Amino acid sequence: MGKNNPIGVFDSGVGGSSIWKEINKLLPAENIVYLADSKNAPYGNKSPEEIVELSIKNTEKLIQFNSKIIVVACNTATTNAINILREKYTIPIIGIEPAIKPAALNTSSKSIGILATKGTLTSALFCKTTKEFASDIKVVEIIGEGLVPLIESGKLKGPEINELLRKHTKPMVEADVDYIVLGCSHYPYIIPALKQILPKHIKIIDSGEAVAQQTKKVLEKQGLLRKESSKPLLKFYTNAETDTLEFLLKEYQDDITIEKCDF
Repeated sequence: MGKNNPIGVFDSGVGGSSIWKEINKLLPAENIVYLADSKNAPYGNKSPEEIVELSIKNTEKLIQFNSKIIVVACNTATTNAINILREKYTIPIIGIEPAIKPAALNTSSKSIGILATKGTLTSALFCKTTKEFASDIKVVEIIGEGLVPLIESGKLKGPEINELLRKHTKPMVEADVDYIVLGCSHYPYIIPALKQILPKHIKIIDSGEAVAQQTKKVLEKQGLLRKESSKPLLKFYTNAETDTLEFLLKEYQDDITIEKCDF
């Protein structure tokens, strides 16, 4: 496996591009291939078996692209499938988990909120992490029903998303949370909308930067960091329409290619 081989990233759609941005910011020399499995989004409402099956499909596609490391930029896929993927493949695999630990360590009100998909909140890995870091504080778990489809269609602001966010965050505000953890890689795109409706003292945390740091650490350890100054290849593949990816990544349009392909 060479340093010029790409980092492979997959998500149940366009949301993981929020993780891609953090990886690209930290590792600007790296070639990256991204798979947006929008055709099967959201993963959060699927059975664990289906989630594992989709995660294997995406991993094998990224291996075909000669990826040197794979980032599972999807909380639901990580919490349900990461152990199986690591047993099945020798390639290093990085997962993404809700940032419960920093929220639990820093809360003053001893109350935190977690906005995530059903698939993440009901997973064994999520329950283990919550038990480990948040056993002595109140954790308000809310399924972000309806958010992923809106984000997938590029509706990041406006009455529809605001109404949904008000409904989902109301129990958190009532429980006096001072941190809200975003447990889905789609959700960083609605941070501006969340900030408009939440009390100012509530802090919002996501996992993007931590995932980028972990990716760098593993590549360094394996001697696989790309140092070349030549322009990296940044390719996006989606099995649905390309519009939302183009919209979310418009500031990168001169550096990336986005293609529709079936997988």
